[in-house]
Amino acid sequence: MSSTPGSRLLRLLLDTHVLLWWLDGDARLPVRLRRLIADELNVVLISAASVWEITTKARLGRLPAAADVAIDVPAAIASQGFEPLDITIAHAQRAGALLSAHRDPFDRMLVAQAQLENLPIVTNDEAVRAFEIRSIW
Repeated sequence: MSSTPGSRLLRLLLDTHVLLWWLDGDARLPVRLRRLIADELNVVLISAASVWEITTKARLGRLPAAADVAIDVPAAIASQGFEPLDITIAHAQRAGALLSAHRDPFDRMLVAQAQLENLPIVTNDEAVRAFEIRSIW
């Protein structure tokens, strides 16, 4: 795939755990995906749902390793050159209407955003990948 100067190759939506693994340098994130995320030609998007998930789970003590990130998630995102993806009314409607037994509201929102924005989602979560979306792992 060739590109012209200033063009973007891919727009990627990171699942919350992928964002946290990236920020932490976690070895569970494969080298191939590290390169994809680090490639400056790619646009890496972080959903407002991931910010909500990180801060909620850190507050509840379910993500103690993310406590520092939870203090200022937008700054962590910006420091990596990632772009925020806001939640729209259309995203909310799609998330609520998804036909699946998967009940996690954060995952449902990421799936809805991936579908409506035509984005591949970077995730190793089988429950998320079971939806009708493009995923990368």
